[in-house]
Amino acid sequence: MQAPNFSLPDQNGKTWTLDDLKGKWVVLYFYPKDDTPGCTVEACNFRDAESIIAELGNCTVVGVSKDSVASHKKFADKHKLNFILLSDESTDMINAYGAWQEKSMFGKKYMGIQRMTHIINPSGKIVKTYPKANPVKHAKEIIDELKCLQSS
Repeated sequence: MQAPNFSLPDQNGKTWTLDDLKGKWVVLYFYPKDDTPGCTVEACNFRDAESIIAELGNCTVVGVSKDSVASHKKFADKHKLNFILLSDESTDMINAYGAWQEKSMFGKKYMGIQRMTHIINPSGKIVKTYPKANPVKHAKEIIDELKCLQSS
């Protein structure tokens, strides 16, 4: 499946589109909220694995949530994040990638971001989706999957 295009600002206010990332592998991960426990663990694991991921076929990590650019900047600075964080306050991109879903907490249903990751190949096709990523183990899963994808 072709990855949906987007045009969104990162934590530094730079606008990114899918075309800007063509020719690279992209680990596109969606997370609920900046600086919350699970999201921080996941982001820091991606930060710590970023150099390994980058070496695997010119790969870029991109995180997406509906938090503001300012919130992303504070989150990235606080945890020394070394990858792109896109702000999708409208949730248009989050919806396009299937990460905006009905959730439930204490019996109450609401719409929110499902922790989810897509691996996009250099020609812009989604080649693997993780519909419910585990924030603790996910960076390692991604490294293992990239190794498999690039050896086949």
